Amino acid sequence: MSVTVRFAPSPTGFLHIGGARTALFNWLFAKHNGGKFRLRIEDTDRARSSQDAVEAILDGLKWLGLDWDGETVFQAQQSDRHAEIAKRLLAEGSAYYCYCTPAELEAMREKAKAEGRSVRYDGTWRDRDPHEAPAGVPPVIRLKAPQTGETVIEDHVQGRVVVANEQLDDLIILRADGTPTYNLSVVVDDHDMEITHVVRGDDHLNNAFRQTQIYRALGWTVPEFAHIPLIHGADGAKLSKRHGALGVDAYRGMGYLPEALRNYLLRLGWSHGDDEIISTDQAVEWFGLNAVGRGPSRFDFTKLGSLNAHYIKVTDDARLAELVAPFIEKNVARSLTENERTRLIAGMAGLKTRAKTLVELATVANVYVAARPLPIEEKAKAHIAAAGPLLGELTTVLAGSLWETTSLENAVREFAESRGMKLGAAAQPLRAAITGSTASPSLFEVMTVLGREETLGRLADASGN
Repeated sequence: MSVTVRFAPSPTGFLHIGGARTALFNWLFAKHNGGKFRLRIEDTDRARSSQDAVEAILDGLKWLGLDWDGETVFQAQQSDRHAEIAKRLLAEGSAYYCYCTPAELEAMREKAKAEGRSVRYDGTWRDRDPHEAPAGVPPVIRLKAPQTGETVIEDHVQGRVVVANEQLDDLIILRADGTPTYNLSVVVDDHDMEITHVVRGDDHLNNAFRQTQIYRALGWTVPEFAHIPLIHGADGAKLSKRHGALGVDAYRGMGYLPEALRNYLLRLGWSHGDDEIISTDQAVEWFGLNAVGRGPSRFDFTKLGSLNAHYIKVTDDARLAELVAPFIEKNVARSLTENERTRLIAGMAGLKTRAKTLVELATVANVYVAARPLPIEEKAKAHIAAAGPLLGELTTVLAGSLWETTSLENAVREFAESRGMKLGAAAQPLRAAITGSTASPSLFEVMTVLGREETLGRLADASGN
């Protein structure tokens, strides 16, 4: 069987982290099976849907590297097709007009509550003649659902799930204003898109029973279901913004790499032995719904940070410099020069071991792009002041050195030994003057990357020359 899955977000907000994981699982399942991954925007809630949200979803998926097959389907554009199917069910006797007024439905609910029964439509118009319809009451169309037996779902994650049909009432499939309801729209769209597997959050499990009944009433093949447990916070509570329930764009802004976020989301509810670091190629090769857990997963920023640090370390220096450049430019409020971008690439090997996010990397990378004269931290100022004439003497020594990491280190070491000093005593005021800080990547590597002119210029600034 050729596999086709879909991701179907509602454009009422950003692409949140749970939705991103659902998209990832669908994408991996399609890739693993040589199938198709489709995208459908469920924009039938016109009041809450927005084009900005649509763009955020598309941008988020593209940034994560989750490419989809075919054109994006917009559910609102298919409403005529949905209504057509509702009327087909009506014509075939699998649905009926219901003329209950809002007051009658409210009385029905109150009676059920008073009698201790579940609140559900009682089938008042199920078998009545439409000629008995009251004047001036626009009808809805309800599915004539089975009243006996069971509806069974063999779920790839939840296992066998059963509901007695007597617990499900005749749901509305077409409203009085002619607009289709959610469950009908989903069934028709999934059928028309030839969806074979519906992989989504387990908050949709109850909908699966309703949708299965619609499929069967139409004589269509029911897709296979996989309902994934939701993501909770690290404390086990429902995921909220304080736990990480943010949009994918927020994680991008916080400096996480897309491959790190993909890896992290993959491990939220899916496992492959004890493997933690899983490349995208490995994920495609290994992914299967049988390894999705039945319990909620817990979002942990510490684990995400550690994983992101790993991906930063193994990322190509040129690509990493390109990724971090916008964060640096935001910090310095200007565009980087080509020379500064070249320095970034050259210095990236020493920088990338010191950061868990691109935001942190941008901070430590400032040493290569800071404008002269450098802002000097207070502790660094103290080291420069304590060095006195030593800094000028060191500048002279460095000016005559071969400009290469080992040669620069040897020159400073020999100078220190000639004065009866330890290397650190000479290197620390140099570091303070060249970087403006008491902590930095390898001092001699920094000097090599900055180049002779920039390094000696910073030393001259600090010495007041």
